[in-house]
Amino acid sequence: MMQRPIRVLIAKVGLDGHDRGAKVIASFLRDAGMEVIYTGLRQTAEKVVNAALQEDVDVIGISILSGAHMTVFPKILALMKEKGLNDVLLTGGGIIPEEDIKVLTEKGVGLLFAPGTDTGKIVDYITNWVKENRSF
Repeated sequence: MMQRPIRVLIAKVGLDGHDRGAKVIASFLRDAGMEVIYTGLRQTAEKVVNAALQEDVDVIGISILSGAHMTVFPKILALMKEKGLNDVLLTGGGIIPEEDIKVLTEKGVGLLFAPGTDTGKIVDYITNWVKENRSF
C-alpha cells in the first residue's frame, strides 16, 4: 500500500512546441490519482532532472514529437544517473520509430508510448513500475 500519490513530472524538451498530448496525459494521470507536475514547453534536460530532484518524483515522462528522442532521452538518463535518480522511471511518448524505441529501452529508458495508446495502459504501467521499484 502506497502512503502517498505517485508523483509524475511531465516535460517537453527542446523546441518541440506541441503540448496537447502532454496535457492530455497529465490530465489522465491526475484522474488516476497521481500528482502531476507539468514543466511546460522548451525545457532543457538539465531543468527536467533538476525539477525531478526538487519535486521528489517517482516518474519522469517526456513528450516528444520533434525527432530529437535519440538525443533527449540518453541525455536525461545520463543526468539522472549523475544525480543519483536511479530509482526514478524515465518514460514518455510521441513520434518515435519502433527501432529507436528498442535502442532507447536497451539503454535503460522505460516503455515509450505512441500517440493513440490506451491511457489505461500508461496508468497501469506507471502504477506497477512504482509499486515494484519505489518504496514509500
